Amino acid sequence: MTTPATKQKGRFLLLRRLLICVLAGLLIFYHSLTLYDLYLGTDTSEPTSFDHVQSVFRVVITLSLLLVVFGRRRALWGMWAGIASLVATHYWAHFGNLPVDFTEGRHPLSYLKGFIFPTIITLAFHTPSRVSDQSEEA
Repeated sequence: MTTPATKQKGRFLLLRRLLICVLAGLLIFYHSLTLYDLYLGTDTSEPTSFDHVQSVFRVVITLSLLLVVFGRRRALWGMWAGIASLVATHYWAHFGNLPVDFTEGRHPLSYLKGFIFPTIITLAFHTPSRVSDQSEEA
């Protein structure tokens, strides 16, 4: 027999799982679309070395988010490494005066918004507590 508390806990876990899937799906779609546009899109210009460096980080982000969706907790580390590296390349372009268009008119703090979705995904990832596991076994 299921208790109301067990049902509520199950719904809460399902909601968190759905939140992870939606946010990770949006990020996977965005980074995949960016890679597609860069390499297979209609743009006739050749990708620069900066674009190739960012592409590596976008692939790391995409693959680690796929693993996060499938419940692999260690993939969060890959996601964070990829996101932090991508944000670092944005700062490199901004302060290094690289010839890229996305830095025009942007405030340096605007690149930090790239950490919002990964933070929510990390906080929503389920970590069972030892107290609740021990009480369920008794």
